[in-house]
Amino acid sequence: MMDRTVPTLYLVVPCYNEEEVIEKSASVLSDKLRRMIQAGQIKQDSKVMFVNDGSRDHTLKLLHQIAAKDIMFSVVSLAGNYGHQSAILAGMMTARKYADVVVTIDADLQQDIEALDKFLAAYMAGCEIVYGVRNDRHSDGAFKKITATAYYKLMHLLGSQVIANHADYRLLSKKALDALSEYKETNLFLRGLIPTMGFASDVVYFDVKEREAGHSKYTLSKMVTLAMDGITSMSVRPLRMIAIIGFGISVFSIVMSIVSLIDWIQGNNVPGYTTSLLVSLIMGGVTLLSLGIIGEYIGKIYMETKKRPRFIIDSFVWKTDSPIEQKAPLEEKKEDA
Repeated sequence: MMDRTVPTLYLVVPCYNEEEVIEKSASVLSDKLRRMIQAGQIKQDSKVMFVNDGSRDHTLKLLHQIAAKDIMFSVVSLAGNYGHQSAILAGMMTARKYADVVVTIDADLQQDIEALDKFLAAYMAGCEIVYGVRNDRHSDGAFKKITATAYYKLMHLLGSQVIANHADYRLLSKKALDALSEYKETNLFLRGLIPTMGFASDVVYFDVKEREAGHSKYTLSKMVTLAMDGITSMSVRPLRMIAIIGFGISVFSIVMSIVSLIDWIQGNNVPGYTTSLLVSLIMGGVTLLSLGIIGEYIGKIYMETKKRPRFIIDSFVWKTDSPIEQKAPLEEKKEDA
């Protein structure tokens, strides 16, 4: 067992239009941290770090009110809506300057906060990364269950190391966070990226609860986008599959050409309108699909070459008890972007 000291823990909580649940979330999260501090599991300077991802409702106003009342809370506000993955990364890269370990968790309280004890136990045992994996998908609808299961199977088939039923509830040590900061890609898919780092890791299983209030901000289009990002960011097998399909079609075309030539020589010409139509449709469909997949990869390359910042921090609220330790995080806000 690794000899580790009691860590400073930061909970990174991405928020997008969560005004209906944010005050309840703050109460639950701070209560859990205070209980862990009293139990000697984490240090007194542990915090909850909310990341406002360009919310259009009163989320940011409420977060500032919460942070003004309690120094346990800090608020990172992004300049715009950069997406869930970028918001998580922004929080982690900001928190790593102050924390020994960071746990990312959603603001809707569906992920069991009591699992933090197991996360910390795994960290103290020597793990640098701990993944939260849901026990089941009973809270999901039939469509989401089927598509989620199919998606994880497809990701594994394509060679991705993504962990089934793991969302973004995870613990990373400072060592893992420093390593993650070296990854500069614009197209983020943390669920597939983090397992590639190779650090000692463990899995903690938890139950998923119903939302306390509001509704999920992960629409079908966002889930499809995340799925596409996961596939194209973590695997080149679709391109190889295109090459294999193209080779197979080429061989088939050569064979059919030889057969047609022999029929022509023997005078056995058959109208074959249906066959010609089907072949044309199949070839056209495969060609367009192939171009679409290749285009998706080219689009990713295009965005990577621009080297745009993955997020821009507009403001940062961070307080401490000690005036000696008070820092000015705003001066560092462009780092790691």
